Amino acid sequence: MRLIATYLIGLIFGVGISISGMANPAKVLNFFDIVGTWDPSLIFVMGGALVTTFIGYKLVFGRSAPIFEPDFQVPVNRTIDARLIGGSAVFGIGWGIAGFCPGGALPALGTGRWEVVAFTAALVAGILLAKFIQSLTAPRRTNAA
Repeated sequence: MRLIATYLIGLIFGVGISISGMANPAKVLNFFDIVGTWDPSLIFVMGGALVTTFIGYKLVFGRSAPIFEPDFQVPVNRTIDARLIGGSAVFGIGWGIAGFCPGGALPALGTGRWEVVAFTAALVAGILLAKFIQSLTAPRRTNAA
């Protein structure tokens, strides 16, 4: 049942990304081009996503527990630090340059366009690079008990 629910959620997300135009990098880049060919339609996409998320959070967190898990998996770290700001900046710059965000690129992989494949490969390489850098900078754990 969990697999079916995951599939349906992914399907709905992918259809929404496609219908909204978020899988089209030209549409996304035109949203960022406020002095040129600005396309404000993505404001409505983002607003719709915020409303849907707000309602979804109210419904989901109104329950005592999730349907397929024993507990909710909610991040507890609310610290705004250099890592968060740097990651956000890299995300925004990448989105502005490529016209893809990871959420929009994954459903667009189905188009087979080389730009989407190249972006996704760069995304995976960036994730692996970030994990490698984190492993170098993370405090070493000792086995002293």
